[in-house]
Amino acid sequence: MYDKTGVVDLARALHELGWDLVSSGGTARVIAEAGVPVTDVADLTGVPAILGHRVVTLHPKVHGGILADPTNAEHRADMAEYGIEPIDLVVANLYPFSAEPSIELIDIGGPAMVRAAAKNYAFVGIVTDPGRYDEVVAELRAGGALSADTKRGLARDAFAHTAAYDAEIVAWFDAGMPAPGSAGTGADAAASGDADADALPETLSLTLDRAQVLRYGENPHQVGARYTTRGRQGWWETATQHGGKEMSYLNVYDTEAAWQLVHALGDGPAAVVIKHANPCGVAVADDILTAYTRAHECDPVSAFGGIVAVNRPVTLAVAEALGPVFTEVLVAPAYDADALALLQEKKKNLRILEATAPAVPELTLRSVDGGYLVQTADHVTVDRSAWRVVTDRQPTEAEWADLELAWRVVAKVTSNAIVLVSDGAAVGIGCGQQNRRDAGKLAGEKAAGRAAGGVYASDAFFPFPDGLDGAVEAGATCVIQPGGSIRDDEVIAAANEHGLAMVLTGERHFRH
Repeated sequence: MYDKTGVVDLARALHELGWDLVSSGGTARVIAEAGVPVTDVADLTGVPAILGHRVVTLHPKVHGGILADPTNAEHRADMAEYGIEPIDLVVANLYPFSAEPSIELIDIGGPAMVRAAAKNYAFVGIVTDPGRYDEVVAELRAGGALSADTKRGLARDAFAHTAAYDAEIVAWFDAGMPAPGSAGTGADAAASGDADADALPETLSLTLDRAQVLRYGENPHQVGARYTTRGRQGWWETATQHGGKEMSYLNVYDTEAAWQLVHALGDGPAAVVIKHANPCGVAVADDILTAYTRAHECDPVSAFGGIVAVNRPVTLAVAEALGPVFTEVLVAPAYDADALALLQEKKKNLRILEATAPAVPELTLRSVDGGYLVQTADHVTVDRSAWRVVTDRQPTEAEWADLELAWRVVAKVTSNAIVLVSDGAAVGIGCGQQNRRDAGKLAGEKAAGRAAGGVYASDAFFPFPDGLDGAVEAGATCVIQPGGSIRDDEVIAAANEHGLAMVLTGERHFRH
C-alpha cells in the first residue's frame, strides 16, 4: 500500500471488531508501531520480499485466500491441503506512477491483489480509496459485514483504479518512454524524436474522474459535469471561485475558451470577451483597464452575458468598468483587494475566478456515434519570417502588430471567420458563416467604420477575389490569410488593385 492515509485508524477499528490483520513491509511496520497487532505477509507466506521488493505478495497463500470461493468444495479442499486461510477484506492502493514515471513504479503485486479481490467481490471486499475507510468501518460496525451492493460498488471502483493505472503506463509508452537501463524520461525521449511520429497512437486509454457537478448542461434540462483526466491536473483544479453562482456547462466551456485565448495574445496586458465560445471583443494595450475597455467596445451588445478574461490582476478601475455590464464569469490571475470587495458587493451573481495560466491540450476529442474524432491541438504560428508578403505594398510596422493580433484571434473564431483589427483591438468579428463573404460583411457591419486603416484576417484562403470586398468596404489596408487557393493570383491581383498589403501564412485555422 503506497498511500497510508488513515490506515492506522482503519487497522485499529478492524482489530477492535475482531479482525486479524495481515500486511506487507512498510504498512505492517506503521500499523505495528501504532500498537495494533498485525502479521507481516512474509510470516504468512514464509518468503520475504525478494527481487528488490518486486515480489512481495505474489504467493498462493495470499491470492488463494483472496480468490477462494467458500461455497465451492474443491476450493475448500485445496485450502485445507495447502494451509490457505480465507481473506475477507483487501485494502490496497497503487504506486503513484504518474507522479514520477519509471519502470520501478509499475506496480505488479498491488494490481494483482486488487483485481483478484474485485473478481471475487461476492465474498471479498476491496477498498482502494482511503476516503472510503470510514464508510466501510461504519457498515461493518452496524451489520458485521459488507452488503452485496457495497462489495459490488467497491469492486467497480477497484477495476476503475487498475484501469486508470494501466492507462497511465500506456500513455507513458506512447510518449516515448526510455529503453530499459536508460536514465532519460519519457518526455525527454519524445522531445528528442520526430515531433509528428505517432502523434495519434493506435489506442487511446482515457480514465476520467468526475471533478465538478455543474448547475446543468448546455440547456437546463440537461445534466452536466466536468471531468478530469486521471493523472493530469489542469488550471481548473487550482482555480478559486470568489463569488457568484455555481458554474454551468457553458460557463466552463466559454471560460476555457476565454482563458486560452487571452493567454495566446502575447506578453502584454490583454483582455477578451467571449460569447458562445467565440470572441466578441479582444484587445491588447499598455494597461489592463484600457485593454478591457477596448475589448468591450468591440461589440457591447454581444458582450451582454459574456465571459471576460484578463491576463493581469483586476484593479479597482477594471472592477468599476465592469459594474454596468452583465457578465457571467470574470477570470483573472489575481484581484486587488478593493477590486474583489467591490465585485463581491455589487455583482452577487458574477462568478469570480482566480486562476493560473492554462496549458494547451495535446489532443482534442469530439464524440461521434460509437467513438470519437481525435486530432492534435491547433497551434497558431506567428512568425513574420515564415510569412510572405505577396503584394506590391508592404505592411507598416503598426500594421504588422495588428496583423499578428488578428491572426491569433481569427484562429480561435468559429469558421468561416473574418476578424477586423485596428490599433491593437478587434473592431469587428464575423463568425460561423457558411461562406466567407458573409463573414466579412458581418465583421464590417460590427466594425461600423472603426476598421479604417486596420487589418482583415481570414482563417482560410479566399476562393474568389470577391472575398476581399469586405476588407475594401471596411476600409482595411492589410489582409492576412493562409493562401493556397487555385485563384491566389487573382486574389493577389485584386489586392494590388485596391492598394492592399497582403500576407500569406501558409497555415489554415478552420474551427468548428
